[in-house]
This record gives sequence, structure tokens and C-alpha cells, in this order.
Amino acid sequence: MNPAYAQYPSLAHRVVLVTGGASGIGASIVEHFCAQGARVAFLDIDQEAGKALAATLAGRAPRDPLFIACDLCDIEALQAGIARARAHFGPIGVLVNNAANDYRHGMETVSAASWDAGMAVNLRHQFFAAQAVAPDMRALHGGSIINLGSISWMIKQGGMPVYTTAKSAIQGLTRSLARDLGPYGIRVNTLVPGWVMTDKQLRMWVDETSSRQIDENQCLPTRLESADIARMALFLAADDSRMCTAQDFIVDGGWS
Repeated sequence: MNPAYAQYPSLAHRVVLVTGGASGIGASIVEHFCAQGARVAFLDIDQEAGKALAATLAGRAPRDPLFIACDLCDIEALQAGIARARAHFGPIGVLVNNAANDYRHGMETVSAASWDAGMAVNLRHQFFAAQAVAPDMRALHGGSIINLGSISWMIKQGGMPVYTTAKSAIQGLTRSLARDLGPYGIRVNTLVPGWVMTDKQLRMWVDETSSRQIDENQCLPTRLESADIARMALFLAADDSRMCTAQDFIVDGGWS
């Protein structure tokens, strides 16, 4: 753990479930929670990347993470994966709903089937994951659900209407669940990243033109990294944020 950043005693031994945790932002979230001494399970459809991350982190933290291969669009498989995580580590106290796919698409290309598929990969699983862990958190008399959003809809980004619609809906999901689960001490917040320089983003979409766009719109000149998002997730999961719920925590260098 980098001594320049916070260590949260309340996260030691806490059971954390991360969706889409095999690569990108999700992998950094998994790594940061492991470094805090949490018991981390992560779900992802990418078996190769998931196994590789689990092997890389094995022996580096008090507890090795558990990788569970899972297609989050298959709700029964998602529920089974969460049950496996619970059986391995115990009741889940933190859920990080990270998984998403920000594929580009034009309005004219969207069909009923592709609309439903976009909602399934970017929104639907967040609700059903929260539904599955809520009984654990009620029994624990508290918990933290962190839903990953996006500034894309806030800044009126075009070129992916299904994705931006799904991401905007997450704010409504967060506020609804925060009200329903608050009486049990369960907090629900949205963590909203800006344009994070993951390997995927650098490979597919970050070029000279988009780099100028970042420079023009961010207040801070430094590029966002996955670790910047992970460190906010740690705070929202820890007891330090015990009175934070139904809120949007934006980490975007001042773009939105």
C-alpha cells in the first residue's frame, strides 16, 4: 500500500464484492481493497484476465481474492456467483457495481435487441446485485453499495445513446435504494468517473484529438487513472463515510 494514501482500519476483513473486476477500473478497485486487508471476491466474464489478476494478487495481501467467472447479463448466474462469494468469505458488506461496456453506437443503429442488451450490461445487473446482497447487509446492520456511473450523460456526450441513458438511470437507482435500505444502516452512493486512462480507452479511443478535448475540459491537467477511482471507492466503503448516502461522488478532474 502506498504510504502516501489512506489506510482504512474498518475495511480490514470486510467482505467486498466487485463486478467487472478483471481489468481496467475494476481491477484497480480489487487491488486496492485487497491492500486494505479486505476479503475480496470479483466477478467478470473475462476468465483469462480474471484468473491472471487473481494469480498476480495471490500472496500480496492478508487474504487472496476470489475470482468467479460470470456473465452478469445472466441474472441467475450473477445470483449464483454472489452466493459462491458469500459461501467462501461470509456475508457481503460492500458491493461495488463496476461492470459496464461503453461501446460506441449511433442512434440509427439501435434495435430493440441492442437496446435491451445495452441496458443489461450497463444497468440491470446493478439492481439485481444489490438485491442479492441486501439481506447480508441487513443482517450485518449496515453496508455500502457503490454504483459506478459516468459523466458522459452529464456533459451531453453523443455517439452512444444506450450507454448514456443507462448510466443516467444509475443515479435514480442509487437514490431509490438509499431510501429503501437506509433504515437498515445501508448506504448507497454513485461513484462517477470522468475519462479514465485505462488500457481499453488508450487502445480504442484516446488519440491526439481526444487528448486535446481532455485538456480543454478538465480543470486539472493530470490524466485520470484507475487508482483515482479506486481510492474514492475505498472511502465510500469505509466507516469514514458513514453518513454519506444517496449522493454522487464525481472524480473527473473538474470536467462536468
